[in-house]
Amino acid sequence: MCDACGCQTHTHGDEHKHGHDHGHTHSHDESVIVDINRSLFAANDAMARSNREHFDAEKIVTLNMISSPGSGKTTLLEHTIDRIGNEINIGVIEGDIETDRDAERIRAKGVPAIQLTTGGACHLDASMIHRGFHQLQKEPGGDNIDLLVIENVGNLVCPATFDLGEHQRVVLVSVPEGPDKPAKYPKAFISSQLFLITKTDLLPYFDFPVAEATREALELNPSLTVMDFSATSGEGFDVWLDYLRSLVKEMKEKQTA
Repeated sequence: MCDACGCQTHTHGDEHKHGHDHGHTHSHDESVIVDINRSLFAANDAMARSNREHFDAEKIVTLNMISSPGSGKTTLLEHTIDRIGNEINIGVIEGDIETDRDAERIRAKGVPAIQLTTGGACHLDASMIHRGFHQLQKEPGGDNIDLLVIENVGNLVCPATFDLGEHQRVVLVSVPEGPDKPAKYPKAFISSQLFLITKTDLLPYFDFPVAEATREALELNPSLTVMDFSATSGEGFDVWLDYLRSLVKEMKEKQTA
């Protein structure tokens, strides 16, 4: 994956498998790795809290969308903008290792979007979001956002570890990926508030028992809200749109109470 999040530190022991049998340990190196990782996460969490306070002050609902590559995050956003972009002001921060193709797709819908390219890192972090949000506010329409959607780097591992300051984390699994993702990537589901099963128009062509995937996800996190729909066909899509409407309404009522 990447060096930034410490997900390669487990290979430290493997680097010393060169056949010698004399006993020694690497406790000093391991303690340094632990201290660095602890400092990294502490700094990220502090920035995430600052981001969340900023979003609250600006009355902006913020979602962090995580999934494997190809689950349909950008397509979901495009159809969401088409359906409710005239009633909710949406802004998007796109995260990818390279290219700004996804941001270009969102901008083509008339919505402010900023692309954050990580250059190899497998996730976004809170500092990137801090900088990206300030860039987004300078875009046309970026100073009047009700709903900020962060489309994280395609990956179900590292993005589940980094708080970005979002109000809700949304994990997506598409029908072609198979129903076993909750069992294989539990942290992504434990740390999320919403589980979206996408591309349900393809259910006739893939072995994806929706009830099984839902059950396994809820066993990990009983408080998860689960939705299944097709953004392309529109089947079940209104449930997602109504959910977004309710989040924005709740934020506005909370701020005026």
